[in-house]
Amino acid sequence: MTDEKRNGSNRVKRERLETEAPAKRSLRASRHERKKIEEPEQASETRKWVQIRILPIWLRIILVLLLLAGAAILGAMIGYGYLGDGQPSDVLKKETWTHIFDIMNGKES
Repeated sequence: MTDEKRNGSNRVKRERLETEAPAKRSLRASRHERKKIEEPEQASETRKWVQIRILPIWLRIILVLLLLAGAAILGAMIGYGYLGDGQPSDVLKKETWTHIFDIMNGKES
């Protein structure tokens, strides 16, 4: 094959790609962009998207903190009661925690 034939076939490929490119771009466009292209008279009547939050952010934060505290208490009850051979309700007593902290600080052995 000569260089002229190669260049000619490359030109044909380039021309074909250039003509096909706009069609492919329209397929890649989002639905919103396609609607703007297809219906230009309705573009002036755009609808605004309004998101309504069921739970406000401050309530979400409080809910997450409460769930974390509940998970910590439940984990302590399972760990102390079932894995540590104690009563699960003893986790909620102040004496249990003072005893645990005394052991950690070296006051009791």
